[in-house]
Amino acid sequence: MAAQKPRDEAPRMTEAQRAYEARRAAKAGLSLEKWLAAKEKEREEERRAMTQDAARRAVEVAPAKKPGFFQRLLERAQQPLKR
Repeated sequence: MAAQKPRDEAPRMTEAQRAYEARRAAKAGLSLEKWLAAKEKEREEERRAMTQDAARRAVEVAPAKKPGFFQRLLERAQQPLKR
């Protein structure tokens, strides 16, 4: 008995999973290939949105950096002298 080659669309899917996805695709009025492509596109968009959201949050959450020694020295040098 020869081993079956995994299909190009979804090599990790079992026959039961393929049948389930085929039913969902038929219900949506799409072919299985188009259905799987649409699902992959949605996943990619979600990944991209999560990455952008995480990057935006990292910038927002980053605390203000304390000025360094020379920056504090320059700030003092620009202030008027106190009497």
